[in-house]
Amino acid sequence: MGMTELEQQEQHDQEMIQAAFEDVLVAYSHSAHRQKLDLVEKAFHFANQAHKGIRRRSGEPYIMHPIAVALIVVKEIGLGSTSICAALLHDVVEDTDYTVDDIENLFGKRIAIIVDGLTKISGGVFGERVSEQAENFRKLLLTMSEDIRVILIKIADRLHNMRTLGSMPPAKQYKIAGETLYIYAPLANRLGLFSIKTELENLSFQYEHPETYTQINALIEALAEENEQIYKEFKAPIREKLEALGFKVDLKERVKSVYSIWYKMQKKNIPFEEVYDLLALRIVFEPKEGMTEQEQCWLIYSAISQLYKPHPERIRDWVSTPKANGYSALHVTVMGPHGKWIEVQIRSTHMNEVAEKGLAAHWRYKTGERDDETELDRWLKELKEELKNPTPSAIDFMDNVKLNLFASEMFVFTPKGDFKTLPQGATALDFAFLLHSDIGFKCIGAKVNHKLVPLSHVLQSGDQVEILTAKMQKPQPEWLDFVITSRAKTKLENALRKELTIVAHHGQRMIEEELKKVNLTPTSEVIQTLLDYYNLNEKRELYRQIGKKLIDVTDISKNVFKAKPKNLLKKFVTLQFGSSDNKKVPLIKKKKKVDRKKTFQLTDETSSKTFRIAQCCQPIPGDDIVGYVDDNEVVVVHKRQCPEAVKLQASHGDRIVSAEWAMHKEKSFAVTLEMKGIDRLGMLREITNVITDEYSVNIQSINIETDAGIFSGSLHVFVHGTDDVNNLCLKLMKIKGMNSVKRVEL
Repeated sequence: MGMTELEQQEQHDQEMIQAAFEDVLVAYSHSAHRQKLDLVEKAFHFANQAHKGIRRRSGEPYIMHPIAVALIVVKEIGLGSTSICAALLHDVVEDTDYTVDDIENLFGKRIAIIVDGLTKISGGVFGERVSEQAENFRKLLLTMSEDIRVILIKIADRLHNMRTLGSMPPAKQYKIAGETLYIYAPLANRLGLFSIKTELENLSFQYEHPETYTQINALIEALAEENEQIYKEFKAPIREKLEALGFKVDLKERVKSVYSIWYKMQKKNIPFEEVYDLLALRIVFEPKEGMTEQEQCWLIYSAISQLYKPHPERIRDWVSTPKANGYSALHVTVMGPHGKWIEVQIRSTHMNEVAEKGLAAHWRYKTGERDDETELDRWLKELKEELKNPTPSAIDFMDNVKLNLFASEMFVFTPKGDFKTLPQGATALDFAFLLHSDIGFKCIGAKVNHKLVPLSHVLQSGDQVEILTAKMQKPQPEWLDFVITSRAKTKLENALRKELTIVAHHGQRMIEEELKKVNLTPTSEVIQTLLDYYNLNEKRELYRQIGKKLIDVTDISKNVFKAKPKNLLKKFVTLQFGSSDNKKVPLIKKKKKVDRKKTFQLTDETSSKTFRIAQCCQPIPGDDIVGYVDDNEVVVVHKRQCPEAVKLQASHGDRIVSAEWAMHKEKSFAVTLEMKGIDRLGMLREITNVITDEYSVNIQSINIETDAGIFSGSLHVFVHGTDDVNNLCLKLMKIKGMNSVKRVEL
């Protein structure tokens, strides 16, 4: 009986596998690629045999994952047979006894190279240790610069993993979601895969902030009917007008994604109601003969602006100068029905395809011919150059490369009128390094629109920039404070490393001397206390700042350890130096290891020896949190949305633990509230009355400024958790004239 059940299971599995593979073949048959069905089927049968009997954590046959990745590769990214085969085979080398040579013998060199590239960067971008992570990240970028399809399949692989993340334990979910937000979503964006980027962000957000995700989603749902009505009224005259002009158009509505709404709310510290660009209408037109696509975009814009009033500052022209990732469209925001601003995106069918599937899908291997050098080519070339001499610190290196992934672009002109693409916020010095590293090193200033400006001058889109150099000029350490492009950072860091090492060594010696005065040695606990005190993240940065005399080193003996007799370290000091028999007592006892698999509970009893609150984001009970286990087995608690936490989840995945509050209102936490409203007599008295009536809240300080009848103020209070904050905000909002009260997110 058991046997027949097993046979039934096998038969059911094979039918499911075959049906999933049929979906891939159907999607492939609808693509414009040459149909190499034999090769694709051969890859499928080979992979199916290799993974036979192996199951995923979710319980389904393992081969379902490679098939799902192959479907994303062909259907959502638009790649051909080489990529489909590589996707089907991408786990064979890692999980079975087959080698890359076997793949090459059976499927040829190109597929083998891609599978090899994917094998090298398997298991997420990162291994267990930081040095390996840096190496893996370099491998990812190197294989990408050799063949862009490696990273495209890797993104498809990550997308499927994110879609099936529910079967993973929470700590693993945070690690994978953090890594996705930190690396894969920006990479997908840089390669023009907008819908995949949006889905990756949304899925990561869903796992990191499930409650907030549900709340925002519910708010969007609540507006769905009203929005549908607005679209209906908005679209009808546009369709009529464009069809009268002879255009064949497809009108698609878009509501901003949950993640991007939340991101905007966080960044601008605004409630959901104040996110104005919720609605967008996409107009995709079939180009007409005899006119350029650019001219037709402007013609459609002209027709729309006759129907609806455009917002003068909200026109984005990506048609004349497309984004570096190939995105081309004309965006205009107009005042629609019911007093709602609506963004209209105007694209041709070709522009839309590039926007949906990314520039890479239209890259040279589609035709086999070499086109003119694209922005993507230039970016990959720059990446290769950067990989030759990466920054030694894994995290710095990733940060540098990420700068170029995230940044939105602007266009700057040379004196001769050529335009260069730079990320928003770039300075004159970034531009100098973009031209040539020697120009960067010798740069003394610049002329922007014929006016003299310093190196640190932030450029605006459309500026014309001339760089001024001097032979005697040498790169300065403070330049690192105002360059933002990874190219400039990497070049500068390499040039300054020797000098900075000397400065850092000097700073380290100064710290050691100062610590001797209070009978301390620079253990990791002591250094962490100093980092918290000076609000720094890295030991190296602490050494540098002290070496450069930017920090007063005497503070260490006068204030840091002097003024804190209750400091944990002081207890250890008495152990070491206060024992009557002169035996050496170890400074810090061996800590009990934190169980990474369990959820770490923050209770009133949990002592400060086992956890500490991160200074960068200062979470309080009620906030979504995540834990990071440091070298001393102390859990550092961050808000899940804290940039530092996202970075740690991406780079130290093995040290991430899920954490939750289990406090019983004994401990207090500092928060800052921001208030705005109409000023009137007795306002301050009413505010203080509300706070003093709220027994669970303790006031630290209050600052209020008034200007032309409007007041703004900040309130520093101690609370037990987010419930206290929400109650206080609600009560303050009841005061007549109060317009907004919100917690300031660090």
